[in-house]
Amino acid sequence: MSTGFLWLAASTGLLSLLTPCVFPMVPVTIAYFARPDGDRSPGLRRPLLFGLGIVATFTVLGLALAAVFGAAGLNRFASDPWVNLILAALFLVFAMNLFGWLATPVPWRLANAADRASRGVTPGSSLGALIMGATFTLTSVTCTAPFVGTLLVLASRGSWAMPVIGMIVYSTAFALPFVVLALVPRSLSGLPRAGAWMQTLRVLIGLLEIGAAIKFVSNADLVLGWGIFTRNALLLAWSALALAGAAYLARSARARIQRRGLALETLVAIAAALLLAAWLASGLNERRRLDQIEAFLPPASPMSPSASPGRGTPTWLLNDYPGALASARATSRLVFVDFTGYTCTNCRWMEATIFSRPDVSAELSQFVLSRLYTDGDGDVYERQQAFQEKTFGTVALPLYAVMTADGKVRATFSGLTRNPAEFIGFLERARERQVASR
Repeated sequence: MSTGFLWLAASTGLLSLLTPCVFPMVPVTIAYFARPDGDRSPGLRRPLLFGLGIVATFTVLGLALAAVFGAAGLNRFASDPWVNLILAALFLVFAMNLFGWLATPVPWRLANAADRASRGVTPGSSLGALIMGATFTLTSVTCTAPFVGTLLVLASRGSWAMPVIGMIVYSTAFALPFVVLALVPRSLSGLPRAGAWMQTLRVLIGLLEIGAAIKFVSNADLVLGWGIFTRNALLLAWSALALAGAAYLARSARARIQRRGLALETLVAIAAALLLAAWLASGLNERRRLDQIEAFLPPASPMSPSASPGRGTPTWLLNDYPGALASARATSRLVFVDFTGYTCTNCRWMEATIFSRPDVSAELSQFVLSRLYTDGDGDVYERQQAFQEKTFGTVALPLYAVMTADGKVRATFSGLTRNPAEFIGFLERARERQVASR
């Protein structure tokens, strides 16, 4: 499990705090923990149990996903085109809700039942605080569901523990500020009050959710082979959304100028949106790599037999491991096997930023290159996943293996690395072992 995934889970939890469904819950939290006798210091136990209720409720989602699909099924779940299309539809519904075009009420019956349960117990009890944490989670589901759904899909990389750990990290980051507020209720006075900025935030988050919906459709496109939502198509769409955000901020700012002038933070936000649009558009030239987001973009090269993972890289044999072994026997070379996935973000990042480097490409050219997808829809993908699990004891992606021409494992490299020298060293050591064994 990479530290990058843990950072993503934590930052996603913190980002969820800015959503319009969550921020208004701040005064509700303070009111709940303020004692009737005027003592506004609730002690340590109840705030911690309140946070535990939030963490436990979110984590059940990850645990349920892991239990239902298992380690091998998580990869196929993440890349299933219908799952991705359903997630895209959900993001569009949430975006329309934030724009005010569609009402998507939270499950108030369930939330109200939990709230009544929390207040039906003895005032100040531990059970009430625990249930209140679960209630808080349910009432914020409209805005947190897109973040949670994205994280769960990204976690589906072949390890049953990743969705659980991801949800624990996400919900801990999400709950921590509220636990602090529950411990020190007077700090509420220093927080900004809801106002016009909240509506602006709703629209901007709605645009982000449209961008996420497009990404999920592109995942389905990769598996189904439409060839419509390509790398450039995504960059164009995301750049247009950034321009739309800048235009909305400018229109909102014009309405405030007559009252109190244009705030500096508004100018900064407009400039940031314009710069983001320009930066995304600069990636339309495939020679320019946007390293920060390449993991979330479709590969620049088409997914076809003998496809190249990037500029200046050698030829790959796609989903043809027997053919790779035959080529290795004919050329007296080793086989480099890339176990990858259509929706594997770490796989895309390695292919776009490590494999495309001239020094790495030169080293890879010494091997017969075989790329095996394990998360697609069809028998061939299930066989390749079963081969990975049987041979290497894992279905986690990405996994890189160097094999001899007779199918024996020479070396393996698991996961993502940001150090090209480390990856080159792995390839060099594998070739050195081959020479020594002759």
